[in-house]
Amino acid sequence: MPKILIRNLNNTLIDVPSSNDSILKIIHDNQIDWMFACGAKGRCTTCRLVVHKGMEHFGELKESEQKFSDLGRLKENERLACQNTLNGDIEVSVAEQNKFPHLTYTD
Repeated sequence: MPKILIRNLNNTLIDVPSSNDSILKIIHDNQIDWMFACGAKGRCTTCRLVVHKGMEHFGELKESEQKFSDLGRLKENERLACQNTLNGDIEVSVAEQNKFPHLTYTD
């Protein structure tokens, strides 16, 4: 069973049964508030994940991610939660610019 560890949300751990859902949907289904502004269509970068471990489980950049990467709006260690599915264990953080003011984040 793949796992998502969110470091800067108190090391929140999500066990994920096999699913073709996006990482964003899995996070939301686990009652975790995660920003997204474009309706999960890959048109913005508000759902970005900072990937610490497990980048090999993401595969090639999706078309929208490549566009943002080319524009300098998506770093090499960042992926969009709405555009990717979980293919193995990942360790991520909420990007600094996408943190909600009503949540308490840890280091």
